[in-house]
Amino acid sequence: MLELGWFSAKLFFKGKLLRDPIHFVQKTAIATAIGSLLLVLFAQADIPFCLPITLSSLLTGLIMPFLLKDFKTK
Repeated sequence: MLELGWFSAKLFFKGKLLRDPIHFVQKTAIATAIGSLLLVLFAQADIPFCLPITLSSLLTGLIMPFLLKDFKTK
């Protein structure tokens, strides 16, 4: 398992893992922006700060499979 992760990391840093790196960066940036916006919005409420972090992380994690459903590797 570690060997598979190590091999994937080596291919990623060589630029040979992703078929369309611009698409991957674009979708990741969209998810990061949505997660940051959710964090700022939830932080405005009078609740402990750990809850906005948890909720925004959960919601961002839920939308990632939908954003990266067309993700292809070489």
